[in-house]
Amino acid sequence: MKILVLNCGSSSIKYKLYDMTDESVLAQGGVERIGLDEAFIKVTLENGEKKQIMADLPTHKEGVALVFKCLLDDEIGAIKSLDEIDAVGHRIVQGGDLFEKSCIVTPEVEQGIESLVDLAPVHNAGHLRGIRAVDALMPNVPQVTVFDNAFHSTMPDYAYLYAIPYELYQKYHVRRYGFHGTSHRYVSKRACEFLGLDYDNTKVITCHIGNGASIAAVKNGKVIDTSMGLTPLAGVMMGSRSGDIDPSAVTYLMEKLGKQPQEMADFLNKESGVLGISGISSDMREVEAAEREGNERAVLAMKMYNYRIKKYIGSYAAAMNGVDVIVFTAGVGENQIGMRWETCSGLDYLGVKMDKERNNCRGKEQILSADDSKVKVVLIPTDEEIVIARDTRDLVEAAK
Repeated sequence: MKILVLNCGSSSIKYKLYDMTDESVLAQGGVERIGLDEAFIKVTLENGEKKQIMADLPTHKEGVALVFKCLLDDEIGAIKSLDEIDAVGHRIVQGGDLFEKSCIVTPEVEQGIESLVDLAPVHNAGHLRGIRAVDALMPNVPQVTVFDNAFHSTMPDYAYLYAIPYELYQKYHVRRYGFHGTSHRYVSKRACEFLGLDYDNTKVITCHIGNGASIAAVKNGKVIDTSMGLTPLAGVMMGSRSGDIDPSAVTYLMEKLGKQPQEMADFLNKESGVLGISGISSDMREVEAAEREGNERAVLAMKMYNYRIKKYIGSYAAAMNGVDVIVFTAGVGENQIGMRWETCSGLDYLGVKMDKERNNCRGKEQILSADDSKVKVVLIPTDEEIVIARDTRDLVEAAK
């Protein structure tokens, strides 16, 4: 079975084509700047090189059509006919409390995703465009939606509710949903496989640390809490997102800066976090380089960043009455050696003992803790796309 995985944003489409007989990647790439000037597709070739092709892409339909064209291309393609694609799986950021598991696309599912656009206007609208583009070009191919917050649907109500009048949850669905669910799901299970532990009897804290970052407490295979909230703005400090902040500080700044609600949301999402504190960049590599050179604001930004991750790890260990495994993943978690070391320093009360030599690695499955560490600390590269591909395969096969 060949499965195409799509992650459609407001002006982009990332794709991977899998052969599910061995879960090998046959093709991958991304379309950028849909609806804008100078749109293009960048295809990753077999030798790892990338080829960029400019195109006129007014809508997602043209973007998806270009993906199909590249997949069929004699030089850079991977298939001879679109009939070889058995199903298409889509990442959907916001499933609200309507969708607690992956499902095959139906008109009712589309309507449900559309009803949640207010909760994720940029993301869900883009996902819908992708679904409808595939339907227009390959109407007989089954499509599957995999929801980014579904893995977090096992949170108890006392963890996901905000302490505001309950009627506002009932009327407007205001609650903690969490994000990066496919990543947390993949790495929590893979970490237990890697360590030879029983996933259904293990307490895991997963740290998905990238430009966007979230942490989850996974107890016996089920999420009991996660750091992101109604939107991906909440939780730990991120590349350009503030993370947790006193709501009164937000209204105070709105008055002082003369900002409207959407302007303030953009400010907290795009101008804050590591970028706002360091004044240098949201790219952790650049901030880390400045820190090594003694830049005081870069030093402060990294201290704040690591401190907040450590606080969440501590709080989730308390929530689960202990922790067996701490997992680092995503761009920063997989590659920033210093962040992992500083974050885990001072967790000896939990039984964490890091190994400096083991921690000196990037982008590979690795135990980072010492042999006598009570809590295992591991690096597990995330693979959200394979989770989507597997769910798509399972649902389509079950429906036959």
